[in-house]
Amino acid sequence: MQWGPAGHSEGGNPRTVISSLGKPVVMDCTLRGTGGEEEDPPDVLWLRDSVPLHYTDTNQFQVHTGGNSWTVISTLRIEKVQLSDMGSYQCAVLSEEQEIFSKEGSIQLEGLPHFSVEPQHMSVEANVSLSLSCVAHGPPEPVRVIWLQDGAPLNSLTDPVALSPSTFNLTGLNRTSTFSCEAHNRKGVATSGSGTITVLPSRPKHVRAVEITQSSLRLSWTPGFGGDYPIIHCSVQAKHLSEDLEEQPDELIHNQNVDIPPITHLIEDLEPHSSYAVRVACHSSQGPSDWSPWVELRTKEGVPENPPVNVTAVLNGTEVLMAWEGPPGRLNGELQGYMVEYSTPFYVDTGLDTELSINLSMPLSNVSFRVCAYTGAGRGPWTPSQTLSLVNPPPTEFSWHWWYVVMGIAGAVSMAVLMVVYVAKLRRKETRFGEAFEPMMESGELVVRYRARRTYSRRTTEATLNSLGISDELKQKLQDVMVDRHKLTLGKTLGEGEFGSVMEGLLMQEESVLKVAVKTMKSEKGDSPNLIWCVITGVCLQTVESEGYPSPVVILPYMKHGDLHSYLLYSRLGDCPVYLPSQMLVKFMTDIARGMEYLSSKNFIHRDLAARNCMLNENMNVCVADFGLSKKIYNGDYYRQGRISKMPVKWIAIESLADRVYTTKSDVWSFGVTMWEIATRGQTPYPGVENSEIYDYLRQGNRLKQPPDCLDCIYALMFSCWLLSPKDRPSFETLRCELEKALEDLPDSQDPDEILYVNMDESSMELGAVGGRDPIRGPSPLCLKGLDSVTTVEVHHPNRYVLCPQHETNRALSDSLNPPPQQILCTSTHS
Repeated sequence: MQWGPAGHSEGGNPRTVISSLGKPVVMDCTLRGTGGEEEDPPDVLWLRDSVPLHYTDTNQFQVHTGGNSWTVISTLRIEKVQLSDMGSYQCAVLSEEQEIFSKEGSIQLEGLPHFSVEPQHMSVEANVSLSLSCVAHGPPEPVRVIWLQDGAPLNSLTDPVALSPSTFNLTGLNRTSTFSCEAHNRKGVATSGSGTITVLPSRPKHVRAVEITQSSLRLSWTPGFGGDYPIIHCSVQAKHLSEDLEEQPDELIHNQNVDIPPITHLIEDLEPHSSYAVRVACHSSQGPSDWSPWVELRTKEGVPENPPVNVTAVLNGTEVLMAWEGPPGRLNGELQGYMVEYSTPFYVDTGLDTELSINLSMPLSNVSFRVCAYTGAGRGPWTPSQTLSLVNPPPTEFSWHWWYVVMGIAGAVSMAVLMVVYVAKLRRKETRFGEAFEPMMESGELVVRYRARRTYSRRTTEATLNSLGISDELKQKLQDVMVDRHKLTLGKTLGEGEFGSVMEGLLMQEESVLKVAVKTMKSEKGDSPNLIWCVITGVCLQTVESEGYPSPVVILPYMKHGDLHSYLLYSRLGDCPVYLPSQMLVKFMTDIARGMEYLSSKNFIHRDLAARNCMLNENMNVCVADFGLSKKIYNGDYYRQGRISKMPVKWIAIESLADRVYTTKSDVWSFGVTMWEIATRGQTPYPGVENSEIYDYLRQGNRLKQPPDCLDCIYALMFSCWLLSPKDRPSFETLRCELEKALEDLPDSQDPDEILYVNMDESSMELGAVGGRDPIRGPSPLCLKGLDSVTTVEVHHPNRYVLCPQHETNRALSDSLNPPPQQILCTSTHS
């Protein structure tokens, strides 16, 4: 049997019905098919929007129209049409053999608009833009919408926003309000449901720590805007951060509501040197704001909670070898080393070494000792004091085996002595002072010594202040810095120079041992009448020839991090690069400016200011050093070099290159180049420009370019140092003031321990030197305030000075000396 829909001319397909809500609706559908009279026609199924309607009210008439033809008429009846009945309708014959569909008709309802989208309840931040939607349908169309806020209309039917679907945009809301909409068509008006928009405070900002200790964090923040509703209190949460970022704990260690004002909160009972994450949310009468992002903070270092363990001491003659293991439990900081106390007491800092060899030169019956570990916060607890008895080893039993060995050695030595005596008689020679050669035996080897005719004192020759040929005033100043040679122990050599070497040393104090740097002078330089030695820590003039120590030696503060240029290069190119933030770089510049300000105030010019001639101490303070070209200005304000010599041309001012004239303003030029070195973290100035080309290059108006990450205000200061006319360049006082102001304006830097320096792309790091731009320079305010710190000058060997700004952080070195060091500035009488 074959079936199909009836043609349009016979009205066999469902029609479109337009009715009203609640009225009856009837739809007819006719299908025709071929088949014998004995065959039963199939049932007809109705579909709405292509979905079968199995439970609707339908009637079906099956008529055999003769021959081989059948007609089936199906009627769909809806007693009270509803909105859900709207849609497209069609009838169909569905069987396993065939699927026959009629064409579509539809049911449409005219009446009041109905809503598919209405305003909903929601929460928003105060004064933040938002959008509301309202969608209403006919028929009849069109449908227009009027928006209402707390019952008051916000638009008219003629506004473009009125046409459904309607979206209403609000630029900001400061008060909780209720919104609804009215839908209009020609049948009437329908009202939507209401949605309440609750205004909450915006999330807090600038969450930071204003005070950090070993066990607490004092937080401060800025509450968000709450619209018309004031902030009544805030909630503070904190959690511990582990070193393993993949296993961060979610458990809160602190969750507390805080009344405001004041807008601060103290979190206590924290662990030292530990990382924590904190966040804040604030509440108004309408509810809480969103949480601020987690902010990571770290408590300060503490001391180790336990002493070292497994302390042992082994005696070998007069030498004691001590060993120990690190302290168990929490270090509460970064372990910086161990301190050993023994005997009188003496204190020895072993660094990170866990063993120490002590040579007991003085006779002692026993030695007491103890060990502690220390961090940046100080010393931890000491181990219990232990006492080691010094007992002479018992005599060993006589051995014939060793007797034969001794006799053999004695015989060989005797033969050697006879041989030496014979040779000496053949080559004996007299001098005006005595016999020049005399055979002797020491340690089994032949030794030739001089023997004087007259007796003389063999005591150690001691140099005195009177033997130096200096003024009485300088003798008085040097009297307090003289150091007994026996209190000084020399260690490894740190570096070699033209006039001598620098060695690591230990200076015995009354209750401690101070790590120092010791400058020695080569023997051929020692007798020059034009050399004067001035220091701030101490001078040792005693000569101990038997021990091989030079004289004099100069005791200086130990500069842990070496010269600034090497440190900058290592931060970028070393095995373990470190990140130097802008705050640190500007601080370096400020320290140098402060030192040069002091030097210029004393009428000294440096002539060799560069990063290589600046030193870094353990507190990361920069000291201006190596005044190898320094001169004091007595007449006028300039110094003219009297002879041609090799000079660091890339740091020298343009007028000095032309006329060999040096002033304080030529030092300012060098300071600008040094600032560029610091900003580029140790790059060589004017890359690609030969030394012989520098003068012509500068005469053409070229200057160093601004480094990529250099602040504009810092580069403006640099550029002002390179102005062609020296009188137009700023003074060191102005430079110091401007740098201090720039440093104060910079935000606090992150803890550098967890940030690695990232090398830039080679193309971006090739700064070059051509075409440096002239920054827009506003008038630099004169800084009239005086020096706010004491500055000391250390003079090493002739014409070599070290200038150290005195900060609170580096007073420990000078304060630990007794008597206190003198602050002296000296120069040689000749260049």
